[in-house]
Amino acid sequence: MGRVPVSAFLNGFRIMIPEIHIFNRTLSIYGVMAGVGAIVCIFLIPAIGKKRGADYMRAQMMLLFAGLGALIGGHILYGITKSRDLILLIKELGSIGSFKELVSRLAVIFGGAVFYGGLICALIAGAIYLAVKVKKDRSVYYDLGAVAIPLFHGFGRIGCFLGGCCYGVESKCGFVYHYSLAEGANGVSRFPVQLVEAGLNFALFFVLLALFRKKKLDGKLLGLYFVTYPVYRFILEFFRGDAYRGFVGPLSTSQFISIFLFALGIVLLALPRRKEAA
Repeated sequence: MGRVPVSAFLNGFRIMIPEIHIFNRTLSIYGVMAGVGAIVCIFLIPAIGKKRGADYMRAQMMLLFAGLGALIGGHILYGITKSRDLILLIKELGSIGSFKELVSRLAVIFGGAVFYGGLICALIAGAIYLAVKVKKDRSVYYDLGAVAIPLFHGFGRIGCFLGGCCYGVESKCGFVYHYSLAEGANGVSRFPVQLVEAGLNFALFFVLLALFRKKKLDGKLLGLYFVTYPVYRFILEFFRGDAYRGFVGPLSTSQFISIFLFALGIVLLALPRRKEAA
């Protein structure tokens, strides 16, 4: 994680990017920003949905299940991008001296998170909850989920920028890391690709929110998200300077997944809207 020397003090509360120190406890700024995004979504999105007839508590529970799925899926896909390390660990299982060593090596392999892994598992977890708990029309909940995704993701990307866990290519216009654990990131001006993506995510949130409130593309907002976000994510991947996120041939893992999600979005937009019987 990058360390930008910015600090503030207030009644024993100390912030130093990329970590927050509260009474001798250390929290990563990425985790804090992701937590802020989750809290905003859990309370704001159900309130927005209530005006369209969605049950407040069920909308909250859908988001909570989706959040749990995102937490698990993000780490799983990160581990998959480090498949070589995982295969090596499996081969060396017999020579590992202790359970603590095993846990330590697994923590390195699965310690990061990839957004698309979190997104896919979040959608699965949310859909399972809705299938069990919501027997009538579920389209309003799927639309709510589409509104929530870029809002949460925008906060997360700000956390990425502050923490330096991912960084942009060298650029005359940008920011310089001096304390990043990724040594290659330090000492040069880098394009703030995370902030650009955060801005685009927030813009997409407001567009989807306006459509939701006006009942435009009713039941299709998830499809619209899938044909929008993967496009700018695919492009922004060319402006990233970190290589550890994994590659499939010439494409990064996220670019590869973006192609399939874009195709899925077209299918979702083309399918006729279907309401479940009450």
